[in-house]
Amino acid sequence: MPGSERGRIMMKYADLVEQHAEELTLLESLDAGKPRMATRAVDLGTSVRSLRYFAGAADKIHGETLKMSRQFQGHTLREPIGVAGLIIPWNFPAIMFFSKVAPALAAGCTMVVKPAEQTPLSALYFAHLAKQAGVPDGVINVITGFGPTAGAAIASHMDVDMVSFTGSTSVGRLVMEASARSNLKPVSLELGGKSPLIVFDDADVDMAVGLAISANFFNKGEACVAASRVYLQEGIYDGFVKKLAQRMESWVVGDPFDPRVNQGPQV
Repeated sequence: MPGSERGRIMMKYADLVEQHAEELTLLESLDAGKPRMATRAVDLGTSVRSLRYFAGAADKIHGETLKMSRQFQGHTLREPIGVAGLIIPWNFPAIMFFSKVAPALAAGCTMVVKPAEQTPLSALYFAHLAKQAGVPDGVINVITGFGPTAGAAIASHMDVDMVSFTGSTSVGRLVMEASARSNLKPVSLELGGKSPLIVFDDADVDMAVGLAISANFFNKGEACVAASRVYLQEGIYDGFVKKLAQRMESWVVGDPFDPRVNQGPQV
């Protein structure tokens, strides 16, 4: 299929996701415990933008013409790699679905998508919308299951041509090992990590407290870039801790469908 046609279908797909954003928001909040308002604005908004961005890239995949030293023709040609195995985490089910599916679609690949067993609902709905958008049967294949069975099957399958995995470092090692033992398929890994936030004496303490809260509690702290440790220089330690405790007294944990709630249940 020409890239321009893939882009047209992807644009329609983005429109359908946008039209069904309310149902998808409810699914994502039920499944992952995300506060409803943030899910609608962040998760679904980012998903639609990602899909439209890569739709625009579908007909702009170019190689290079190389100047040769002798009378030869030299050029590079970028082609779809084939079947992509896409394994998605539970912390951002919708965003991670499209951060993997959208570029694979734009490139002209087919794919097998395994959502996390904790949060499979939005991926199934996205597959339903893909069919409505005109994505041909067999291009986006969503399978639900557990990592040691369904995930391992993708990583070790001889007909899967590459794997993109987002999740823990320990499982990333298993994915890379399975890929190496099978058909040496390329592997793209985005693995977990927790980053410290460092605050020095000359910092604006009120601003730093606000940043520490958002950096640690954004998406319930379920983020690979969460600042789950705060290192403070001694001169501001007592004042920082006091202000942080005061700010967190008003933090509300509870029903993600209650607009007053800051944080829903952990996955």
